[in-house]
Amino acid sequence: MNKVRGILIGRMQPVHNGHMQIIDKILDEVDEIIIGIGSAQLSHEIKDPFTAGERILMMSQALAERDVDPSRYYIIPMQDINFNAIWVAHVKMITPPFSIVYSGNPLVKQLFSEEGFEVRQPPLYDRLHLSGTEVRKRILNDDNWQELVPDATVKILNEINGVNRLKNLSVKEISDI
Repeated sequence: MNKVRGILIGRMQPVHNGHMQIIDKILDEVDEIIIGIGSAQLSHEIKDPFTAGERILMMSQALAERDVDPSRYYIIPMQDINFNAIWVAHVKMITPPFSIVYSGNPLVKQLFSEEGFEVRQPPLYDRLHLSGTEVRKRILNDDNWQELVPDATVKILNEINGVNRLKNLSVKEISDI
């Protein structure tokens, strides 16, 4: 029997509870999930502070904390190629075969449906509070960001001194002002 494989692509800056809720629900619908770590080439920027490797570590450890069977997922870093017409071919080239694309992004949905893929809107969760933007904002404001992310994300941010990195990146250099 062929396995049904779905794909979810996100920047995961950082991995938060919303990502984990979506992955849980997708795993109810498919045999295996491909988790694409988007914009893999970006790091050390205010919107993209963490490296692809750090985000892969957050995701794999968060999945381990939830006792998700490692044979059910693949975590793959994906660089932006900024070439929409061939992006789907690029994704297909670097991932195992898949048949269902989970995305709320209108461009991603358009590109994959044009190539004949089934596209599903991931289940909505508390998007107002559970977003990378909100997590990064709380980190910068010394608010409780830890409640929005898996323990694995907290541990890794501590390990890599991620809070200080984000705060340092948020300081405009005099030359930039």
